[in-house]
Amino acid sequence: MKTIVVTGGTSGIGQALAYTYLGRGDQVVVLGPDPAKGRTFLDAARKAGAGDRAFFIEADLSLVSENQRVIGEIGARFAAVDALVLCARYFRSFRAVTSEGFEHNFALYYLSRYLLGYGLAGLMDKADAPVIMNIAGPGAGAAGIRWDDLGLERGYDGWQAMFQGGRLNDLLGVAFAEGGGGHRARYVLLFPGGTRTGFAGDFDPATAAYVDQMKQAAQPVELAIPPIAAIIDSPPREPLSAFVEGMPLSLLRPAFDKGAAARLDGVTRELLRDRLGIS
Repeated sequence: MKTIVVTGGTSGIGQALAYTYLGRGDQVVVLGPDPAKGRTFLDAARKAGAGDRAFFIEADLSLVSENQRVIGEIGARFAAVDALVLCARYFRSFRAVTSEGFEHNFALYYLSRYLLGYGLAGLMDKADAPVIMNIAGPGAGAAGIRWDDLGLERGYDGWQAMFQGGRLNDLLGVAFAEGGGGHRARYVLLFPGGTRTGFAGDFDPATAAYVDQMKQAAQPVELAIPPIAAIIDSPPREPLSAFVEGMPLSLLRPAFDKGAAARLDGVTRELLRDRLGIS
């Protein structure tokens, strides 16, 4: 029996993956901020006869402190983690800052994935074939990163924040694979294609209309699950892999530049140390 941890697991792709693995007999830990959605997940699991294998941890993953708490709770409850699936993100048309001083998209879409990946790596070392599945948009390139303004204080745009988050996650994958402390987990960056999910967010009217159009043209979430599950079930041999709509991407692209990845890793560690005293 595998242990699967899913962020953003109460809706969309994350939820569908959670139910898929419960149906296979595995145990699934879902992380999310909404207790009502968490109860819905647990109730559905009980009705399906999988209540003893379904777990929900309420957490606001835009906060570093909450990520740290979640890592501790998972470590105290489970002997190993086979797969960490990172789906959580939240679009904001208007800039918001967390109580810890980080721009919200940067905190949720990047910092949380950074913290959970490294924080659970030790537990994943104890699994047979561990994998971190980062659902993002790999391969776009590192040119759009605002190195001197990662929090987008100057000229914030919701789409720019989302695209930058995807680029940061590319570099996160590279850094983990290159220098993840010798950890065994394979890192996979994946974009499943346009998918009809909840696409949670706080939208201005123009963006809300555009998102509705995107949903109408997107594939049903059920179609996105089999290729993702296939990779989780049989992770690639390489430390880092990237896929877009089922097709592997070359890691020779600028998006996966090792120098930029090392730079981001250093900046991230410095930010966490300077603002929150985390080394």
